[in-house]
Amino acid sequence: MTPRGQRLHIALFGRRNAGKSSLINALTGQSLAIVSDIPGTTTDPVLKAMEILPLGPVVIIDTAGIDDTGELGELRKRKSYEVLDKTDLVLIVIDPKAGYGDFEKEVADRAKIAQTPVVYVMNKIDLYTTVGRNELYERFEQLKLEPRVFVSALTQEGIDELKQVIIKHAPKEWTLPTVLGDLIEPGDVVVCVVPVDKAAPKGRLILPQQIVIRDIIDSESIAIVVKERELNQCFQFVNKEPALIVTDASVYNKVAADTPSHIRLTSFSILFARYKGDLQSLVEGVRAVKRLKPGDKILISEACTHHPVEDDIGRVKIPRWLRAQIGGDLDIDVKAGGGPLPDNLNEYKLVVHCGACMLNRKEMISRIMQAKAKGVPIVNYGVIMAYIHGVLHRALSPFPHLQSIVAEVRDDMKEEIEILKKIRSKR
Repeated sequence: MTPRGQRLHIALFGRRNAGKSSLINALTGQSLAIVSDIPGTTTDPVLKAMEILPLGPVVIIDTAGIDDTGELGELRKRKSYEVLDKTDLVLIVIDPKAGYGDFEKEVADRAKIAQTPVVYVMNKIDLYTTVGRNELYERFEQLKLEPRVFVSALTQEGIDELKQVIIKHAPKEWTLPTVLGDLIEPGDVVVCVVPVDKAAPKGRLILPQQIVIRDIIDSESIAIVVKERELNQCFQFVNKEPALIVTDASVYNKVAADTPSHIRLTSFSILFARYKGDLQSLVEGVRAVKRLKPGDKILISEACTHHPVEDDIGRVKIPRWLRAQIGGDLDIDVKAGGGPLPDNLNEYKLVVHCGACMLNRKEMISRIMQAKAKGVPIVNYGVIMAYIHGVLHRALSPFPHLQSIVAEVRDDMKEEIEILKKIRSKR
């Protein structure tokens, strides 16, 4: 099954009882969303996975009514608008009787700011006679809402046309770039170093590892998976020299020490920094680490709400390493789950983000943009761990265009070389 983060996200916005939930059921051909004549049935955004050919896997998001009222209604509306951060295509669902007004215009304006394409969907045309429909078409023609589709979620009329309009107006760049296929050639050997620790899910690999291995196979290359202790044996027994080593960031030092310097090395997290976001911005963020002082506020941002384990990477190890780096304590907050970064983002000196395997590219880019807008540097786990352990230059070896940033941060590579020498001398 395609992970949610790799699907096109299509969000439906509209007033209460505009027929958003009914439209989702019509699009999916299933009774996935609860339908009721009672206004406000949908309270929180609801995500439904489906396939729309030839687009492929998509996520349809049902939101609360944009005309909701009261204190609770305002909270529901805010949750609905937060969905825009992860949305690739907006469907504004309009009840012809209510018409197009300020509520719909606000969605359209917000979508324009987010550079998200919009399709206007006039629902409930089954309620109109031929004469009434002609008047309806003329009225919306004057509003110049484009692209627009007239449908009936109840009778399925216009649903196929709507799917074609979705296909036509979905952003062309929504398809995620390959994770590492552009870094390797068919027939290349890629070694994935996968430690098995307390954070590893029992009986399976974590999502980034699965996706990377699949991408290697799709690239007609050869994937070899080892634990960190078997890497040396791999070099001895594999006849063809690996073109790339991809390691879990938690074992950077050992893998860097065991890997010949001419072989490219990176991490799953750095690959995902590029795959899901903007690797250059996240590498630039390490400049802030050298400026940190005791007492500074740091935000650890996690995309999922996993149960923290002992010696958790984001909540324990990275904070511990940062405190050791600056020689003092730091004020560290953790935000887990989806949605935008906190409103008080400007209070932080640095945002340290996870690998974002549970986010789609749109939402991760949105978070990076939020941080930039507030002037707050942002890095991800793999980048900051490589920097702290002195192997950032090695971890970015597949991306030579970023080496100038590394050189600026480190001044030169002597410190990193000395660290690697010390590690090797202890072996």
